[in-house]
Amino acid sequence: MHVHVNAAVSVDGKLSSRRREQVEISGTEDFDRVDRIRAAADAVLVGVGTVLADDPHLTLDEEDRRVQRLRSGRSGNPARVVADSRARTPTDARVLDDEATTYLLVGDAAEPERLDALREAGAEVVAAGGADGRVDLPTAFDALEAEGIERVMVEGGGEVIFSLFDAGLVDELTVYVGSLVIGGREAPTLADGEGFVEGFPDLELTDVERVDDGVLLSYVS
Repeated sequence: MHVHVNAAVSVDGKLSSRRREQVEISGTEDFDRVDRIRAAADAVLVGVGTVLADDPHLTLDEEDRRVQRLRSGRSGNPARVVADSRARTPTDARVLDDEATTYLLVGDAAEPERLDALREAGAEVVAAGGADGRVDLPTAFDALEAEGIERVMVEGGGEVIFSLFDAGLVDELTVYVGSLVIGGREAPTLADGEGFVEGFPDLELTDVERVDDGVLLSYVS
């Protein structure tokens, strides 16, 4: 499986403000770039924190790209994947509509009643509990591969991005750095979680490009 993490951050590396509300960091040109990456993916993955904060739809913006996918024998939109250890995704979340298949990756801490409600709302539940009760991402990704998902785009947030790096699952990283400062010691960053104290992931910078009023950095790992 190829895993492409894509994010937009401020100059000081923040994904959003300390209120964890969506901040417009990039512009029209970058939005189109993100839509192109989505169109090429089999699935788009976010953590449950992103769902709770932003209620994203995670579908394609451009109808032409949906049509091209359908003509190639694929679904109109990539599948949506939510890493949600305790099954906190609201049953009325936009990712659970019928625009695309949605996989919910859950851990052992998820209550059966919540899982039943989410299945009723349209989610495909993937049980992938790790030793700590949270989602074991390698196990979850094996299950997604069995469903035919070979290319995953990750759109955040910082907790799930850190977990992916920690598990050695990231193949590609693109970061749009916008021309603004957000600040705040409690504001989410590109990679939150416990953080590394050794064995830092080693990235190779492959491209630097000016986009809108910011810079797009491309890496492979």
